[in-house]
Amino acid sequence: MRIAQVAPLAESVPPKLYGGTERVVSWLTEELVRQGHEVTLFASGDSETSATLVPCCSRGLRLGGVRDHLATHLVMLSQVMRAAEDFDIIHFHVDLLQHLLFNPIRHKTITTMHGRLDLPDNMPIYKAFPCMPMVSISNHQRLPMPAFVDWVDTIPHGLPSSLCTFNQQGGDYLAFLGRICRDKRPDRAIEIAKRTGIPLKIAAKVDPADTDYFEQVIRQMLDHPLIEFIGEIDDQQKGAFLGNALALLFPIDWPEPFGLVMIEAMSVGTPVIAWRAGSVPEIITEGVSGYIVDSIEEGVAAVGKSLTLNRAVVRQAFEKRFTVEKMTGAYVEAYRRQLALTSDIGLQRSVALAAE
Repeated sequence: MRIAQVAPLAESVPPKLYGGTERVVSWLTEELVRQGHEVTLFASGDSETSATLVPCCSRGLRLGGVRDHLATHLVMLSQVMRAAEDFDIIHFHVDLLQHLLFNPIRHKTITTMHGRLDLPDNMPIYKAFPCMPMVSISNHQRLPMPAFVDWVDTIPHGLPSSLCTFNQQGGDYLAFLGRICRDKRPDRAIEIAKRTGIPLKIAAKVDPADTDYFEQVIRQMLDHPLIEFIGEIDDQQKGAFLGNALALLFPIDWPEPFGLVMIEAMSVGTPVIAWRAGSVPEIITEGVSGYIVDSIEEGVAAVGKSLTLNRAVVRQAFEKRFTVEKMTGAYVEAYRRQLALTSDIGLQRSVALAAE
């Protein structure tokens, strides 16, 4: 198949540091190329890929200091539209902007919704273009959306099995990985560490939008002998950081659409202790790959229980459901269904022209 992957431009593909969506786009793109598909990646110019790269800006916009990404994304979409005839399938990883431009050829598109879908300000676009084919990354992510939306499938994220080395032994600290913000609730992780007496290492970035929260709420909580704030880390550091942890704390307080860090931890054999929110119950198997909790007290108890989990079984839970091969296979099937629709539309047009 001739496939276009259209990535967000906030980060490179793969991202240099933080960037879940761009990381997933990279894994998917590379696996599609490995399987023999003809793939074109629309992304920032500093992206690294074995696909054909169409650079849509010189570098990822966040690290490039660009705050408003709208104009650059619109230019990228115009580039995709001009090349649309060159592709069998156009796979978008930008949530909204393509709906208007590509609605006339929606039969040859798929959009993976990577973000939260419960924001009322975005609903007008989904209601105006209900037939745009979309993929959710968890079933919970779909719940706020109108019933008439054209869901093609739910396809969980998957990552390469060899990305991070399995660690049979684990370590002696709790890990928090991601971003410092109110939704991610690092304060809960800090409280669990203090109550258990187990060190907590926090590897997380602080976005400009979250600076006030970090300075006013979190910074003072870091002044404790058990708490170590590392800051933002890259992929080379991530495997060791997660693999050497006793458990990953994922104490979210929002409807997380997926939570990539959970399967990253599972891939190295580290159990996950996560709050019952969003997609968590779809990813964590209770007592197998970790524990799902509803309070600080339950989180503290889960730390002790996680010591009894077999890290090889945690890894097996990842291999069974969340590898890049499984994710890519599901997308290829979705592409084929869209190609069948395209063929049907072409046949209908041919019949109509013959009748004239």
